[in-house]
Amino acid sequence: MRELQGTGEGMAEANHPMDKVRALQRALYVAAKQQRQRRFHALYDRIARPDVLRRAWEQVRRNKGAAGIDGETLQAIEAYGVEKMLTELRSLLEVGKYRPQAVRRVYIPKPGRPKERRPLGIPRVRDRVVQTAARLVLEPIFEASFLPCSFGFRPKRRAHQALEVIRKEVNAGARWVVDADFADFFGSLDPDLLRRLVARRVSDRRVLRLIRMWLSAGVMEDGVSVGSPTGVPQG
Repeated sequence: MRELQGTGEGMAEANHPMDKVRALQRALYVAAKQQRQRRFHALYDRIARPDVLRRAWEQVRRNKGAAGIDGETLQAIEAYGVEKMLTELRSLLEVGKYRPQAVRRVYIPKPGRPKERRPLGIPRVRDRVVQTAARLVLEPIFEASFLPCSFGFRPKRRAHQALEVIRKEVNAGARWVVDADFADFFGSLDPDLLRRLVARRVSDRRVLRLIRMWLSAGVMEDGVSVGSPTGVPQG
């Protein structure tokens, strides 16, 4: 608990597991906001917390999604036993034996351009749970650094909010809107650069190792392993 001393995490937590996760996120956000140069070193154990893993499972289940390369579906895990699965994941994380599997690659039509397809990576369900648990812990730290004008892929921010900002700027006299897109952004992303950027705020070596394993887990397409020195699976 030394990492968050003085942030009030203990007092803020209620009895409900979901409230404890939200209290943890608030504490991390406040600590990151107050100390812009702080690097967090005690995060791995929080990712492996039972309540965080349970919250991660609930989000993965709500998002639905297909099975990964192991063929295990959400329904199969429910039949197997969710608590049993979460306990197994936690044990693997605690002893350092968790290993992600390769991502299953599929292709889906691009919105508005049905003749074009974009690759989508589907991790196995168990990997999605651990990844979501990591996101629950890491997201508040990086949220604290984003600018108010940033909307893409951020929690509680939507496209219509960005449009409302544009409307207000136009009414205030602005005359230009620039729409830009990166060609093959995910496919050309430098994993080493990504890790270095994460390491600016995260010094927990076990968390950085988790991210490194996910980035290097590989991709399976039609049962064949494919790989590239650059890029990350989109999805």
